[in-house]
Amino acid sequence: MATRWVSFILILLLTAGCGGTSMISNPESVQTLQGNDKTVLIFWHTYNDKETRILMQELVPAFERDHPDIRVKCINLANNNELKYSLIARASSGRGPDVVRMDIAWVPEFSHKGLLEPLNGFPGFNDLRDAFHQKAMSAGYYNNQYYSLPLNLFTKLTIFNRELLARSGYSEPPHTMDEILELARKQHFVIGLAGLGPWDTLPYLYSLGGSFMDRDFTRASGYLNSDRTVRAVEKLADLYKDKLIHLSAVTQDRDNWAGVRNGSMLLTDEAPWFFSLLKESDKRQALKQTLSVPFPKGNGTSSIIGGENLVIMKGSKHPIEAWVFMKWMTGLEAQLIMAKAGLIPTNKEAVKALNVSRHSYLYPYVEEVDDSFLRPPVKNWSKIDELYTVYLHQIFLGHLSAREGLDRAAEGIDKLLKDY
Repeated sequence: MATRWVSFILILLLTAGCGGTSMISNPESVQTLQGNDKTVLIFWHTYNDKETRILMQELVPAFERDHPDIRVKCINLANNNELKYSLIARASSGRGPDVVRMDIAWVPEFSHKGLLEPLNGFPGFNDLRDAFHQKAMSAGYYNNQYYSLPLNLFTKLTIFNRELLARSGYSEPPHTMDEILELARKQHFVIGLAGLGPWDTLPYLYSLGGSFMDRDFTRASGYLNSDRTVRAVEKLADLYKDKLIHLSAVTQDRDNWAGVRNGSMLLTDEAPWFFSLLKESDKRQALKQTLSVPFPKGNGTSSIIGGENLVIMKGSKHPIEAWVFMKWMTGLEAQLIMAKAGLIPTNKEAVKALNVSRHSYLYPYVEEVDDSFLRPPVKNWSKIDELYTVYLHQIFLGHLSAREGLDRAAEGIDKLLKDY
């Protein structure tokens, strides 16, 4: 909560044009450049502490050495709705930063609202377009224009407690989600979910054979309220009522990461930072305590893609220099440097050069990311996310049956999908 308030106050300062807190790669160099004609790019990002250290100590200095006429002023912000609304307000009034490291789920909405610079006309774009992971690239595609370059990717895995599996007679996790849920019910094991949003629950629904929308993202009716999806939600809601699913975002009184490591939970699901944020000794211990595998497949893939793309905000004062910075940040050298923090590159050449050991915590994530699904790249995704989450809460709390809740959710989402 404290972090949110710090972020919010920072955004207010920035919105008021006060400059706010910033991190500059080399303060002494920047000071000597005042008053000359060097270009200063404003870069808003959401890297965590470890990633920010690499950005400031390695990436930005390397870029500035290669491009001595450009300086990069980095603003570190929390990835939350305050940041999103601030970006919308500033870009709408032509006061946005030059470059933003943006959540991949936000890119379609910003593209549809005309808040991003199209990239197709920048030098070398056509040669660069095919260099990236295509699902991540497609997140920024709208009206025959591309609005973003993929920067990093991740997916989530199911992370099991090894001891609980062994105690139940399993040398490896069950191969279907139905078996996993049955094991939890039979042994009274708890499953830790972060919340009930699409990011938290769609992998489970897909693993249980459910669905969300049609392939073209034009309607949810017939998919989100299909018999198979209704049954999937009923199974999860029943476990919640029996206190065998813990929602950490709801109670905020229990750490899913600690729970699965100390054996009070059978499993949770998480991205690579479950391991990457740990110190080396603790990371080795976590690998001994847990076993990470992809979500079992239902009708198709069940793993979800997350990540961040780079965008140029509408109204950028230095779009050409912003493009130069984006190309450099998504190139082989920069992607491999940032991979040291556990971020999976989007540049295919960098992925090939990464050479992750089979014994690394990152290996199953890298292997799974190509077989993962992208959240619908639609204009009203934020509203759809919110509506879906509200109805899932109503169902889990017993205020609506799964059928009633999903019928209402599908009807509301259909209307949002038609709102172009």
